[in-house]
Amino acid sequence: MSEPTSLAEVRARIDALDGELIRLLADRQALVRRAAAFKKDEQAVRAPGRVEHVVTAARERAAGAGLSPDVAESVWRAMIDAFIELELTEHRAAGAPG
Repeated sequence: MSEPTSLAEVRARIDALDGELIRLLADRQALVRRAAAFKKDEQAVRAPGRVEHVVTAARERAAGAGLSPDVAESVWRAMIDAFIELELTEHRAAGAPG
């Protein structure tokens, strides 16, 4: 990929990447919802051990891809927190315990 030659081109590429990220997040959300069906309570939804495993993996992948591991961790923690809240809301609406 060639280097962008203007701010407008940088912004257009960022917008295109954002579109891809939205599609990927929608795919992730669908999987989160499927996983929620297997979880019995709030502790299973929160799964702190799993969260730390996912964040550690994101940091390692980031370092290998040239992304700041600190940025990756911040983004992943925010994303995970949002999906946990979605799961908890859905569990509560379905009348799941906890």
